[in-house]
Amino acid sequence: MLTIGMLGGMSWESSAEYYRLANVLVRERLGGLHSAKVVLHSVDFAGIERMQVEGRWDDAGKALAQAAAQVRAGGADLLLICTNTMHKVYDQVSAAVDIPVVHLGDTTADAIKAAGLTTVGLLGTGFTMDQPFYRERLESHGLKVLLPSPEDRATVHRIIYDELCVGIIREESRRAYQDVIARFEGAEGVILGCTEIELLISQADVPLPVFPTTRLHVEAAVERAVQTVL
Repeated sequence: MLTIGMLGGMSWESSAEYYRLANVLVRERLGGLHSAKVVLHSVDFAGIERMQVEGRWDDAGKALAQAAAQVRAGGADLLLICTNTMHKVYDQVSAAVDIPVVHLGDTTADAIKAAGLTTVGLLGTGFTMDQPFYRERLESHGLKVLLPSPEDRATVHRIIYDELCVGIIREESRRAYQDVIARFEGAEGVILGCTEIELLISQADVPLPVFPTTRLHVEAAVERAVQTVL
């Protein structure tokens, strides 16, 4: 079995879900006492978040590239950046290691296309929704990506950083997300494009098909990892 490298801590609330899902999925695939082989590097998110706010993306990329090299040195055969937003520095991270870095946008796009959809709404941090790096990756797969209104984007972002990243799950916030999703016009599905959103919203909460990026990311990694066993 290949060893999955995880670059996490952004936030650790969702990184814990990455770790849990990897082990659950490996057990489902292989049975018995099988579990995932994982090397996890968890950063201090406070420093990364400050770089985000200050627009110091190059500094953030250097920090994550250094962490990625440590994950590789720990024996990882492939790498996951366990956050949608920090895929903005994907190229810096990828250049720092000699192993595949599975792009979260690609795994999400593959799932959307497999479902036969072409137009999707995107929820995520303000950085992920406002900046082009993530949308353009999805659009490169032939998808049309819809965004919430500026007011709704502010609400989605606030709930992520003020609540989900610190482990707060509120029914009021779930309803707020449902309202944002209901205002998407023409969307055939919805991307839960922040790894913490899956702590709040599931398919049961939304009438449209949802694409949970954390689960899709881990599924793609586990599929690669177990091929040497099957």
